[in-house]
Amino acid sequence: MRTRNLTLAAFSIAALTLAGCSSSDPGTDGSDEPTMGATGGATGGESAMAQECLPVPGEQLVVLEDDQQLQASDNIIPALNADAASEDVIAALDAVSAALDTETLIELNKSVDIDRQTSEEVAEAWVDQAGLTIDGADGAGSLTIGAANFSENITLAEIYAEVLDEAGYDTEVREIGNRETYLPALTSGEIDIVPEYAATFAEFLDGDVETAVASGDISETVAALEPLAEENGLAVGSPADAQDQNAFAVTQGFIDQYGVTTLSELAEACGGIVLGGPPECPERPFCQPGLEETYGIEVAEFRSLDAGGPLTKTAITSGEVAVGLVFSSDGALATS
Repeated sequence: MRTRNLTLAAFSIAALTLAGCSSSDPGTDGSDEPTMGATGGATGGESAMAQECLPVPGEQLVVLEDDQQLQASDNIIPALNADAASEDVIAALDAVSAALDTETLIELNKSVDIDRQTSEEVAEAWVDQAGLTIDGADGAGSLTIGAANFSENITLAEIYAEVLDEAGYDTEVREIGNRETYLPALTSGEIDIVPEYAATFAEFLDGDVETAVASGDISETVAALEPLAEENGLAVGSPADAQDQNAFAVTQGFIDQYGVTTLSELAEACGGIVLGGPPECPERPFCQPGLEETYGIEVAEFRSLDAGGPLTKTAITSGEVAVGLVFSSDGALATS
């Protein structure tokens, strides 16, 4: 039987790395020709010939594919105290990962954040619908699943608990707070399992802000994460295809009008865009600087809004900005 002890802490999204944007007119060197320090994007001459892609209002948000892997691979991955990482427990959690993609995560978040169902209700319904097969599990004892105190992570913790319940374990879901709060509880064994985000978790465990151990390739990220987890008395399961990371969204109308579905295509088609994002982004590498340097995208104007929140999403749908920074698993991206 499952019990829940929800300890509320100060709200903190699990150390997702915010992207950065600048309000200056980048890509110019004092002349009329854009200069793009691109590693695969358009050249100055190509951008000069391309049209300015104006915002297109519309209700449906769509994420442009990050086809050159600007963002690190923040795939959902179970993190466990090593003492709890039995073969049966890992197998049950890996079954969840195998069934969880980003589209599914978007729908789960929509059910909680927009449709106002509880995380427990959504988790129970999804596990029933997914029909997960747990092979060889003969659950014994109790397991405590911790969660960061934001809805997506709580829903994932509830899903882990549902599956482990079915495997025969007694489970408890405990909402703890941010990573600085729940990681000591995980390493001490106070909690046994936490839904994590591979790239951010690897960087946090590494602790070196000067060098990145994670990349846009999830296999490389997990290869870096596994020894870091082991050094801290932890283990990780298999990553899901589902990702919650920085992403750039436009409206479906923008895609229809300009024929772009990837960030590389955006660079090729558009000689200038209006970009919206958080105000603290000017020097961050994963937004405007990354769009310019990795893709060769020309930002004609930046508007300071919020970090993937309602201001940015409304600015995209209303036609105030053409492209805005969102989170890739946001329930607002659901198509149903």
